Amino acid sequence: MSDHGKGGGRRRRRMLTAQEKYQIWLQLVTGEVSQRDAAEQWGIDPTTVMRIREVAKEAALAGLAAWKPGVRGQGEDSELAAARSEIARLEETVKEQAIELVALRGKGRSGFRPDPRPHQRR
Repeated sequence: MSDHGKGGGRRRRRMLTAQEKYQIWLQLVTGEVSQRDAAEQWGIDPTTVMRIREVAKEAALAGLAAWKPGVRGQGEDSELAAARSEIARLEETVKEQAIELVALRGKGRSGFRPDPRPHQRR
């Protein structure tokens, strides 16, 4: 039986990794292979090669449109700074509470001192 299988002459679907798609795109951009040659080389349908080119172009255009030379992603940086500030504040709160707890309970050998009053049953 040939590479077509039982599906009425259709090839078995091959799932490409992102790295493989990028490699195909690089081969096309550099002129190393044509779309038809890339499809044959990678064992995929020519429409898949066309779609890889389209998606790569759209992603590149979107990335370039969002990119502003000399400006870092301020939204991301401010969110990260806010999160780090909140973490630092919470760490200080936990430290203060731990100190208060130790002062209130007193620190025995194990770090815990039970209530000196025995529990009474009624």
